[in-house]
Amino acid sequence: MAPLTATRVVEALEEARRRTFALVAYVSDADLERVHSPLMSPLAWDLAHIAVYEDLWLVHRFGERPLLREDLATMYDAFETPRAVRGDLPLLGPAQAREYLDEIRARTLEVIDERGIGDGVLHEMVLRHEHQHDETMLQTLMLARLDGYELAGRRPLPASPQPAPTGLEMVEIPAGECTIGAAPDGFAYDNERPRHRTHVGAYLIGRTPVTNASYLSFVEGGGYERREWWSDEGWAWKERYDITRPGAWTADLDAEWRLGGLEPLHPDRPVVHVSWFEADAFARAHGARLPTEVEWEKAATWDQDKEIARRYPWGNRRPVAGQHANLDHRGCGTAPADAYPDGSSPYGCLGMLGDVWEWTSSCFGGYPGFVAHPYREYSEVFFGSDYRVLRGGSWATRTRVATAAFRNWDYPQRRQIFSGIRIARNA
Repeated sequence: MAPLTATRVVEALEEARRRTFALVAYVSDADLERVHSPLMSPLAWDLAHIAVYEDLWLVHRFGERPLLREDLATMYDAFETPRAVRGDLPLLGPAQAREYLDEIRARTLEVIDERGIGDGVLHEMVLRHEHQHDETMLQTLMLARLDGYELAGRRPLPASPQPAPTGLEMVEIPAGECTIGAAPDGFAYDNERPRHRTHVGAYLIGRTPVTNASYLSFVEGGGYERREWWSDEGWAWKERYDITRPGAWTADLDAEWRLGGLEPLHPDRPVVHVSWFEADAFARAHGARLPTEVEWEKAATWDQDKEIARRYPWGNRRPVAGQHANLDHRGCGTAPADAYPDGSSPYGCLGMLGDVWEWTSSCFGGYPGFVAHPYREYSEVFFGSDYRVLRGGSWATRTRVATAAFRNWDYPQRRQIFSGIRIARNA
């Protein structure tokens, strides 16, 4: 990534804001204020939260100015105000939220004009925060099932190559050492560091994510009825909520909800909207398991010949959406699982960035020598056995955020709408 300058930061901030506003440009005020899912915030909350976060970090803490609206700080604090209660709060309306975003941006630009950007770390963090909330808002828009939703600048997705992948094709990763985590230079989140060496035994991993066709065979073959394929916790969860198929699929298994409406179930696209429990059961049904996140990252980045880790599966060049991976949300959904051969990892794995977040078997925790930065609530408070790690990003992840070191996490029962599966097996 090119060194940050004040000019580059301003340009990136403005581009991020245009993309945020574009997501909701044609969404009604009623739909912006509605709770579309108990798992998600009202979209109007996300808009104002983006503004509060920018004011806190770039104006108040970096610029040493008072907060513009101190009375809003708690209501729009993601840690202090959980999603379950946000719909009951006296939130700013959509017009007020947009106005607030504009007011905070004007303050940010004044601070940059006066003080520059320092080392740029806080500005990069705020930029990525807005990009990540764009992905969160797209999750909400998918769950809202707004028929006819359109996104300006939509990019057509590639056709499926032949022969079509299944996600059951495996590549072998030899035993040996590798490095895991973000490089010491450039921006990274605290849970991605420090980079460290570790030894990994030989294993097999899926060449692509598991496709709809393969998951459909699992469903039709009694996947949700065969007790032996499920963990105790997974079976109890499935039975309690009467789970019989991925969350976006229709009951007849012929179609799935995508951004803007129902579409026929595409066999070659990665399965999506499955919990860790479902991913684990699918893997067990095929005599496999989910990869650890170390196995996932080695398969994505480790160049065995040069004994170095790449920043991205294909090299160190920043991703170009539509060439290396399905990223940046303009494809408005998943693409065929092996549609981007230019994004191949050193071992020939495809789709390791973009399309779907991939569940791993690992619990979320800090790497050896972890240091919380710039605040504990970003990741440290989530460490422990309650959360499973997801890797790889989705079609809604912005290219600035997507690296092979990036870690996501969630509860195993949470049906992350952009989550999918890549299987592994001991060699």
